[in-house]
Amino acid sequence: MANDTLTGHPIPHQSRGETGLVAHVEGTLADFLATQIAALDAVDPALGGFARTARDLVLGGGKRLRPTFAYWGWRGVADPGEALEAILPALAALELMHTFALVHDDVMDESATRRGAPTAHRIFATQHDRDGRLGDADRFGSTSAILLGDLCLVWADQLMARAALGTATLFAARARYDRMRVETVAGQYLDVLGETQPDAWSLERALLVARYKTASYTVQRPLQFGLSLAAASASDSRSAVDAAYARYGEVVGEAFQLRDDLLGVYGDPLVTGKPAGDDLRTGKPTALLMLARRLATPAQLAELAEPALDPAGVVNPADGSGGPPIDRLADVIAATGAPDRVEELIRRRVDDGLAALRDAPLHPDARAALTHLAVAATHRPA
Repeated sequence: MANDTLTGHPIPHQSRGETGLVAHVEGTLADFLATQIAALDAVDPALGGFARTARDLVLGGGKRLRPTFAYWGWRGVADPGEALEAILPALAALELMHTFALVHDDVMDESATRRGAPTAHRIFATQHDRDGRLGDADRFGSTSAILLGDLCLVWADQLMARAALGTATLFAARARYDRMRVETVAGQYLDVLGETQPDAWSLERALLVARYKTASYTVQRPLQFGLSLAAASASDSRSAVDAAYARYGEVVGEAFQLRDDLLGVYGDPLVTGKPAGDDLRTGKPTALLMLARRLATPAQLAELAEPALDPAGVVNPADGSGGPPIDRLADVIAATGAPDRVEELIRRRVDDGLAALRDAPLHPDARAALTHLAVAATHRPA
């Protein structure tokens, strides 16, 4: 890291591959979680173990994109005298919210792994079996994971309240944060709904899901959240910056999800940390699948309409009907040309996002960092 200074400029430049910002965020999380674990340990050792599982999930890797985008949203307008220490709790709180969303998402999707490790509900189910407890292990695992996600969301609120900000600034940031949470839940519901009525879905609706489920809480709202953390006098052009962040965040966030759609089918599980084909296994109507259906020949469309088998040949749907293996469906989707179309959608969105930044009144280093992040976040192997 070129400079470790937390007050004034220069400050950590995460987009150039330096680890300063991530280290500060993770340090803030580790210190906060240590106090929470101690408090719950004092009530009952089982609660301390529960909290340690939450800590391990929070600190167990990840891109830390949300605090990174929030940091650069703040840095784009912050005055040189504004201290990073003051906003670090708010930045770190986004990772606790992210853990809440991931844990609940894994329960809904019945995912076995995340980041190459067991998901929360699988961890708790394994503990249940190991300790010889009464009742159904899977039910205990899902119930405990939901509670763990809820706890992380409460912790996020508590950590955010530790930011050394004025009341007006904190209220403005909280309004952005609350909107981000509502949009995340709304997008997740649409995602779940789509799996129940895939024939009624469309490319446009799949992109709407991407906008609310992913773009909002990964890029767009974190950027605007970061902007709201800057002192009110920091910029006379705040509305112009806000508009640029809104546009950049929407399209780059959608591109981020479109890349996820591709990785979910064609990614290397050893790199992504998740099994390939989960979206095909559940019939999730992603933009990739919607495009494939739009471009497919009648024969290809007939294959895509069949429920998928997992790699072991196990039938997915509850009615027991068969269908093509997941790798066959992936080949059919590729043959339609849909992956190339998705790549083009990603390129166009990144270009639109960079155009939104071009004339925005941002500090030059923030513009450069966000330009780098737009490419790094949307052209990645995991």
